[in-house]
Amino acid sequence: MTGDDTPVLRVAGRPVARYLTRPGLPARLSPRPCLHPVTTLAGTPVTEFRPADHLHHLGVGVAVPDVEGHNFWGGRTYVRGRGPTELDNHGAQRHTAFQLRDPDGFVEELRWVAAGTELLRERRTVAATELTANAWALDFTFSLTNATRVLLTFGSPATNGRPGAAYGGFFWRARKEGAAPRVFTAGREGVPEVHGHRADWLALSGDTWTLVFAGATERTRRDPWFVRTEEYPGVGSSLAHDDRVAVAPGDTLVRRIVTVVADGRLDGDGAAALVRKAVGR
Repeated sequence: MTGDDTPVLRVAGRPVARYLTRPGLPARLSPRPCLHPVTTLAGTPVTEFRPADHLHHLGVGVAVPDVEGHNFWGGRTYVRGRGPTELDNHGAQRHTAFQLRDPDGFVEELRWVAAGTELLRERRTVAATELTANAWALDFTFSLTNATRVLLTFGSPATNGRPGAAYGGFFWRARKEGAAPRVFTAGREGVPEVHGHRADWLALSGDTWTLVFAGATERTRRDPWFVRTEEYPGVGSSLAHDDRVAVAPGDTLVRRIVTVVADGRLDGDGAAALVRKAVGR
């Protein structure tokens, strides 16, 4: 580990991810803790932070564009009948404390705050595990508890009237290269075939790297995948795909994503084998 604000995750003694607990960001970007850079075991970066095409894309983390009208994603807000609109409605995720810190992971407490009010309390558990000489797994669980006395609902641009834009939840902004990465699941290939669909795992493969995302709980696997490759490379698990998601006061929403980070370009069999090793099923 390094300083208090920048824990470093290590696999087999090698640094593979840095965690930024308090990135200095303007309010419009919805400041939040995130992992960046994340690398393969060979040292190839597989994340981007504040890229020119989307300044509010921050490595690996949790981002939700609509929590009762508050923007925890960053950038413009999609408003029904108006489209993307600049609003002064951005929230922030604030690091509170680490409950556990080891070289291969941590447990963190966070507060989601907007308009001077704490809306959510989060417990985030992150662990890095060696799979093979060329691959490791990032196990990422977030638990969001409604800290208010009223029902909170989570939405997305899709639930607010923009078809195909159900982003929000776990999100990984991948490395942009000269050519768009390949994207595939066990039975489908290409963005039109995988975006908005459910699959046990989804792979994104670049020039010399592959990321394989897997829902590690039955509830997580029910969330469809959000995928982009041409405009930018990014993968997320959609919390609010068709309808808003409600969380009652004191209740907790939990999701767990395990991501295989591999050197080289994996095929379907190779991706499936590493997911089985990482998730244990």
